[in-house]
Amino acid sequence: AVLYFTTHNNSTSLLDSGELQDYLVDFLENEVGSDLKSLRNVGDLLDKLREENNVLEEQVLTVSSSVPPKVFAALSAAEEARCSLEDLLQRERLISNMLHQHLQGAQPWMDNLGQTLNQVDTIERHMKYLRCLQHIEELSAAVQQCLMTSSVWEAIRAVDSMAMLDAGLNQSGCSHLQNFLRETLHFWHKIIKDRLASDFEKVLTQLHWPIISPPTQSLTPTTNCQELNSQLELLVTQLLALQTSYPSPASSATPPSQAPPLCLPIQIMLQPLSKRFRYHFYGNRQTNSLGKPEWYLTQVLMWMGNSSTFMEEKIQPILERAGATISARVELCRGLLSLVQEKVASDASRLLYDDMIFCHLVEEVLQFEKELRSNQLYPAVLPGLLHLLLEDAILQKWLTVEKKMAVEKMDAMLSAEGAWSSQYKDISDMDELKAPDCAETFMTLLQVITERYRTLPCPSAQLKFLGLQRELVDDFRIRLTQVMKEESRCPLGARYCAILNAVNYICTILGDWGDNVFFLQLQQAAVSLGEEGLLGGLGIMEVGRLASLEGSLFEGLLALLDRLKGDMMGRLLEWTIREITEKARPYCQDRWLSLPSQHDQSTMTLSSSACPMMLCVRDRLLNLHQVLSLSLFQLAWQGLAERLDNFLYQDVILSNHFSDGGAAQLQFDMTRNLFPLFGHYCKRPENFFKHVKEACIILCLNVGSAILLRNLLKESEEEMRDWAGAEDPPPESALHELGVYCLAPCDVLILLNLRASWPGQ
Repeated sequence: AVLYFTTHNNSTSLLDSGELQDYLVDFLENEVGSDLKSLRNVGDLLDKLREENNVLEEQVLTVSSSVPPKVFAALSAAEEARCSLEDLLQRERLISNMLHQHLQGAQPWMDNLGQTLNQVDTIERHMKYLRCLQHIEELSAAVQQCLMTSSVWEAIRAVDSMAMLDAGLNQSGCSHLQNFLRETLHFWHKIIKDRLASDFEKVLTQLHWPIISPPTQSLTPTTNCQELNSQLELLVTQLLALQTSYPSPASSATPPSQAPPLCLPIQIMLQPLSKRFRYHFYGNRQTNSLGKPEWYLTQVLMWMGNSSTFMEEKIQPILERAGATISARVELCRGLLSLVQEKVASDASRLLYDDMIFCHLVEEVLQFEKELRSNQLYPAVLPGLLHLLLEDAILQKWLTVEKKMAVEKMDAMLSAEGAWSSQYKDISDMDELKAPDCAETFMTLLQVITERYRTLPCPSAQLKFLGLQRELVDDFRIRLTQVMKEESRCPLGARYCAILNAVNYICTILGDWGDNVFFLQLQQAAVSLGEEGLLGGLGIMEVGRLASLEGSLFEGLLALLDRLKGDMMGRLLEWTIREITEKARPYCQDRWLSLPSQHDQSTMTLSSSACPMMLCVRDRLLNLHQVLSLSLFQLAWQGLAERLDNFLYQDVILSNHFSDGGAAQLQFDMTRNLFPLFGHYCKRPENFFKHVKEACIILCLNVGSAILLRNLLKESEEEMRDWAGAEDPPPESALHELGVYCLAPCDVLILLNLRASWPGQ
C-alpha cells in the first residue's frame, strides 16, 4: 500500500513523511473505518492495489521503450542524407571536369569569333564615321548651294543642323572629326554672317545709323520706308536665327554668373560706335587723356540716350515678333558699357600713383553709374562700372586716398578763420543746433563719403568705408578734445561752447544714422560676415544686440562723444555756479534774523544783497541761451537750477535763522525774482527749485500751523524710536497737505528750528 501511494501520488510531490502518514491514515479511515469486521476486506483491497500498480508499471515500461526507435529513425535519415550528398558532390566534380574540358576545346573558336566581332565593330564605326563625314559634306554642299541661290533661310537651317550634329559629338572621342565639323561650321557661319551683316549695314545706313547726335525732325522716314522696315526685320530675324546655330564648346561655355553674349544684330550695330570710340579714346589722340575720363564717359552716355528711341521703335518690335526675350535698348547699353569697362580698367591701373587724377576717375565713374541707372534705366542685375573699383589694388587705393583727403580737409576746416562760428547764426529758426562750421563741414564730408560708397555692390567693401568713417569720427573727436583742453581755462567763452555744440551736433547726426535703413543693412551685413574691424572687442551679448538691431555700429563712438559732452557740460556749469556763488556771498550773510515783518508784499522789493547774484544768473542764462544749441541749453539751465537750488538751500537757508520778515523776504526774492528768471524757459520753474520752494513754505507758515507741525513731527519721531503708534497717519501726509514732497520730516524739523518767532521766545 505504501508503494502504491508513493507511485500514484508522485505528481502531488508528497515527499514530506508527515504528510504521507496523514494521507495513509485518512485513506484507511475511508476504506476500513472503525468497524473491525471490515478488516476481512483488506485482502481484496490489497489485490486491487496490486493490479493498479502493475498497470502503472506497464505504462512506464511502454513509454521508456518507445524512445529509442525514434532516435534510430532520425539517425537513419541523417545517414541517407549524407550518402545522397556525397553522390551529388561526385556528380558535380564530374560535370565540372567535363565543362572545363569543353571550354578549353572551345577557347580557340571563341578567340576567332572575338577577333571577327572586333573587326565588324571597327568596320561599323568606320562606316558611321564615314557616314557622319559624308553628312557634313552634304550639309556643307547644301549651304553652298543655298548661298549660290540666295536661299538664306535654307542655308541657316543647314548650318543649324551642323550645330546639332556638333552638339551630338561633344561626348564622343572623335576629336578630329569634331574639329573638322567646327571649322566647317565656323567657315559657313562667318560667310553667312558677313553676307547678312553687309546687307544689314546698308539698311542701317539708310536709316541713319549710328545716331551720333540727338535725332531731329529732319530724319523723317524716306519714301521707301516700308521696304526698309521689311528688309530690316528680315535681316534681324535671320541674324537671330544664325546666332542660335553658333557652336559653343564646353571648354568656353559662359559661366552662370556671367551675362550671355550680345545678340548678333546688336553686335553689328555696335561696330561703327566701337570704331569711333577706339579712334577717339585710344592711341595718341588729344581726346585720349587720363585726366579727362569724363570725355569718353559722357560720350557713351550721349550715344545711349540718342539711340534709345531708334532701338525701342525699330529694333524692339522685331525682337518681340521673333520671340526674343531681350531688350534692344539694354543690349545696346550693355555693348557700349563693355567698351567703357575695358577703358576704365586700363586707365585705373595706370593711375594708382597719381592721387588727384585717380580721385577724379572715381568721381566720374560714380557719376556715370548714377546716370546709367537713373537716366538710362539700366537694370540693377547687370554689372556697370562699380565692380571695377572693387579690385583689391584699386579699392585699397581708393580707401587710402579717401582717408588722406579727409584728414587734409579736417586740418583745413579746424584751422579756418570761421571754424567755430555757425553759418546760420543770423537765421534763428535754422540754428537750433548752432553747429560750428567745422563740425558741419566734417559731417558733410562723411555724408559725401557715404554717398560715394552707398551704391557699391559688395557689402564687405561698404563695411571697409564704414570703418574708415568711424576712424575719421574718432580722429575728429580727439582733435576736438585737444582744442577743448586749450579752451578749458575759460569754459564760458564762445569757442568752448562752440566745441560743445560741435560734439552735440556729431552725436545727433550719428544717432540719426544709427536708425537709417542703409546703416542698419550694413549692421546686419557686419554681423553675418563677422567683420572683425567693426565687431572686434565686442562680446556675444553686444553682437547679439547688433544682430537684433537694438544697438548700432556707432554706439562706441557715441559713448565716447557723450562722455566728452558730459565732461564739458559739467565744467561749464561748475564755472557758472562758481561765479554765481561769488556774487551771492553778501546774500548768504544777510541779516535774516533781524528783518522786520512786512504785511503788504506789494511794497516789498528785492534784497539789495541779492541783486548781484540775480544779475549774474540772468546774464549767464542769456549768454548760454545765445551760444548753446537748444538741447544743450535745456541741459545747461536745468543743471544750473539744480546746483543753484542746492547752493541756496545749504548756504543761505540752512546756514541762517529767520524771523518772519526774513522768511517773507526770502520767499519774495525766490518766487518773484529768481524763479521768473527761469520762467522764460519752462512753465513751472519752481519745480526745479524744490528744496528752496518747500523750505520757504515751512519758514513762512503762520505760528499756529508751525507749532502743530513741529509737535506732530516730534511725536512721530518719538513714536518711531519707541516703535509705537503705528496706527496714526504718517507725518508725510501732513507735509503733502502743505505742498512739501521733497523734504524729509527730519529736514522739516530742522527748518522749523530755524524760525526765530516762537511764542515765549
